[in-house]
Amino acid sequence: MRTDRGSRLISVGAYRPARVVSNAEICTRIDSTDEWIRRRSGIVSRRFGGPDETVISMAAAAGRQAVCRAGLDPSAVDTVLVASMSFTHQSPPAAPQVADLVGATGAAAIDLGVACAGFSHAVAVADALVRAGSARHVLVIGSEKMTDIVDPTDRSLAFLFADGAGAVVVGPAPEPGIGPVVWGADGSRFKLIGHEVPWTNLREHPDVWPTMSMSGPEVFRWAVGEVIGTARDAVKAAGLEPENLAAFVPHQANARITDKMAAALGLPDSCVIARDIETAGNTSAASIPLALDALLAAPDAPRGPALLVGFGAGLSYSAVVVDLP
Repeated sequence: MRTDRGSRLISVGAYRPARVVSNAEICTRIDSTDEWIRRRSGIVSRRFGGPDETVISMAAAAGRQAVCRAGLDPSAVDTVLVASMSFTHQSPPAAPQVADLVGATGAAAIDLGVACAGFSHAVAVADALVRAGSARHVLVIGSEKMTDIVDPTDRSLAFLFADGAGAVVVGPAPEPGIGPVVWGADGSRFKLIGHEVPWTNLREHPDVWPTMSMSGPEVFRWAVGEVIGTARDAVKAAGLEPENLAAFVPHQANARITDKMAAALGLPDSCVIARDIETAGNTSAASIPLALDALLAAPDAPRGPALLVGFGAGLSYSAVVVDLP
């Protein structure tokens, strides 16, 4: 039975791989320059995971940190949601293994496959679970090893994507700390981002590893032309105006997309805009929680409502306003 309780973000955790990869290193494999990459994406460096840094291990590390920062015993987590598009095992799913590594023994554990919009979708699901009384503490994780699914010689993608994991704990609150989600999908344009062939293609072509492709210009126009409306609707659904926002944390897809979204929303100078992409690259479902972690670690960390906006393959999108922990 649904209760009148609210939910909120209690804590944030993150895991960033040790290896820092510069634009200069990326350019040894593609025909590009540091100047071009910075101008087109805003990226200066990014993190690549090593052989022992996997979607599961990074998710568990970020999750453990979030649970610790929440002041909870891992056994208090009763649901674990893992958003990822780069977990290459068809089965078993990642979430049960992550829950076990975190110490959330017996927790319900579910994978969400909504690509770059996965984390914001998962926050909305966690909010609904807590408010419905189906869960008390939900660990929400975005974890990606994009280097497993991107061709390092693809000039259109290799400089963008990177690895890492971020997490939040969502728990009960006397008043709602997570606003209504505004979300949707446009499956008619599914070919703009994704794998052109399935994994079964390896049976006939064992030397051709399926990698992701993206129609960059079309995705750019979609994000700045249509996802903006989703963001505006989420602010309105939360009963706020853009000038009330303390922070704007969009999926870290491209710095130019972030700039255009911020301008279109009319954000005030007091609103802190997440720009984690500069040193983290595009980490798909991990990008929003990683950016949240970076914002909250700053000496002048924002306090108040933050607008989260996820968008990507599907085409799927979601936006929600949350009170920062």
